[in-house]
Amino acid sequence: MAKNMQPIAKRCKALDISPAAMGYAKKGTNRNPKGQMRRKKSEYATQLNEKQKVKFVYGIMEKQFRAYYESAAKAKGQTGEVLLSTIERRLDNVVFRTGFVSTRRDARQAVNHGHFMVNGRRVNIASFLVKAGDIIAVREGSRNSVKFKNIQQDGAYCTPPRWLEVDVSNLMAKVVALPTREDVDLPIEEHLIVELYSK
Repeated sequence: MAKNMQPIAKRCKALDISPAAMGYAKKGTNRNPKGQMRRKKSEYATQLNEKQKVKFVYGIMEKQFRAYYESAAKAKGQTGEVLLSTIERRLDNVVFRTGFVSTRRDARQAVNHGHFMVNGRRVNIASFLVKAGDIIAVREGSRNSVKFKNIQQDGAYCTPPRWLEVDVSNLMAKVVALPTREDVDLPIEEHLIVELYSK
């Protein structure tokens, strides 16, 4: 399984995104503050930057991202919006959005280790796509771990989006609707990604 091991703060700076988008509120870097930055980017560089931004934030590798794009291109609706909606439905992202974990990387690890169930069945595939009506819950055997007990006592790490109904006391969440473009709170210009792949 491919894994993105790039340094968070350094990569966030290069892609011009806030570390808070990754779930890291206090990360930052002061290295090379003005370093070798070109004043003006080419059209291709701008498009590539948008794609790299989405891939990095959601922890997706190129092959899988390309598959998401091709699937979105065949679906009804605007390709860019369908693409972001599909990526937002990944189980690791949904677990992060519930607030049961602090970062998407933690969410991916928790899912891979089998701590979560979808509709009563254990799922350990981070790229599993949830549907409206699905119920995501922390597995019974994992509820006694310190990590999840603290969530029940102290509350979730973040406020869940409107398409999720979260019950922190029972460590459960329900997908009440599919996420739309408005639910993606990252500064992404998805039309640039579509333009890049359309060449």
